[in-house]
This record gives sequence, C-alpha cells and structure tokens, in this order.
Amino acid sequence: MASYWKIIHEVLRKADILLMVLDARMVSETRNLEIEEKVQQTGKPYLYVINKADLIDIQTAKAYKQSIPHAVFISSKNHQGVSKLREKIQVYAARANLHEQIKVGVLGYPNVGKSSIINALSGKHGASVSALSGHTRSLKKIRATSKIMLLDTPGVIPYKENDEIKHAMIGSTDYSKEKEPDVIVMFLMEEFPRIIEKYYGVPYLDDKSDTLDAIAAKRNMKSKGGLADIQRTATMILKDWQTGKIKGISHR
Repeated sequence: MASYWKIIHEVLRKADILLMVLDARMVSETRNLEIEEKVQQTGKPYLYVINKADLIDIQTAKAYKQSIPHAVFISSKNHQGVSKLREKIQVYAARANLHEQIKVGVLGYPNVGKSSIINALSGKHGASVSALSGHTRSLKKIRATSKIMLLDTPGVIPYKENDEIKHAMIGSTDYSKEKEPDVIVMFLMEEFPRIIEKYYGVPYLDDKSDTLDAIAAKRNMKSKGGLADIQRTATMILKDWQTGKIKGISHR
C-alpha cells in the first residue's frame, strides 16, 4: 500500500487536472476523503466523475446531480457521458491556461472503474481492465487525444479504514475471497431494499436469511445434504453485484 501512495503523490504532483472517480451506486461510500483533501491542497482543478451511471435509476441520478452539481455522470460500459467528460476536461484546461499537453490524473477507490473510464476517453484499451479489485498496480500513461494524457493509478483505500463490509459492497475487495459473503449480501439487501429480490425473481421477505434460501432454491444451489448452499449463493450474488449485473439501484 505504501508504494501505491507513492504513485498517488507522483500523480498529484505531475497532473494538471484531477478526476476523482465514484461509484454511482454508492457515491458517499466511494468518496475517498483522504485523497480529496490531498487534491484540494494542490490547488489544481478537479472533477468528480460518477461512473456506472447505467446501474442507477433516473431519480437517483437527479438527486445526485443536485447534491454534486459539477459532477459528470458516465457509463464507461455504454460510453454514455464520455464526450461530456472530455469537453469538461478541455474547459478546465482553458480556464487554467493550459495550452500544451494536458496531464489528467485519475483517482479513486479500487474497482470504481478508473481504467474503464480511461479506455472510454481514449477510445482504445491502453489501461488494463478487470472486474477484480486491485488490478492496476502501477502508474500508467495513456494518450487520450493529441492534447490529453491520462495518468492511471492504483485504487487506494484510506489509511486505517478497516470497514470490511463496506469494501466488499463497493467492490474494493474480491468477492471470491470473502469468508462471510452472506453477511455482506444481507447488508446489501438492507441498504438497497427489493433490488436483489427483483433481480433474482424472489419475493421480498423481512428475514434476509429466508431471502437467501429462496434465491438458493430458485438457482438450485444445494449442498450435498440437499440443503440450500447459502455460502455459494451469497458469493454468486456478491459477484453479480460487484461486476454490475444488478441494476436499477434506487436513491437511499
């Protein structure tokens, strides 16, 4: 982690403009306040980029636009908002009197989609992408246009932040390595009522362990004894959540 921070500080020093990437499903949870403070201390222009906008409903998007008016909403997967983001970068560059090559640093938690945004902006695959967290491990430079150079960074979790459930929910830790995926999935069900039930086609139940049983039955996930395999079911749900298969997230 120390080497990751070294890269972050290098980007903060070299970049002309900084992008802080957030997950549209959990905007407040993916704001890295430690990085935000460092960005603001540089005095350089910055933008909030709310990625995975295709996973939230219209009402949620409207609510976030009111609370973060200068943010750019983007779906790197569907290429929605890419032109708007590129345009914003050019506007910020003009305001800062940057007439040569613009260096844009891309920052955020692991797995919020930084590399996907870079590829969408550049129109190519200069940044390696994976659904698993911690995929980017070094500073990478990718040319987006003749005037824009993007600096891809490893995702960083704030120092001393040990909230394992939060990290699993926002995808900063790998779903396949979770020892208690059922606990995390039940938290997701509480935070986002009816979303998971709707996706898997099961009724809404007050007892979330009963919901897991229902999903296991629906997907025929049973242990050797014929009982519902809750661990395997929960891991499947967490994987679908982290990889963006579960959509229509409502504002909380």
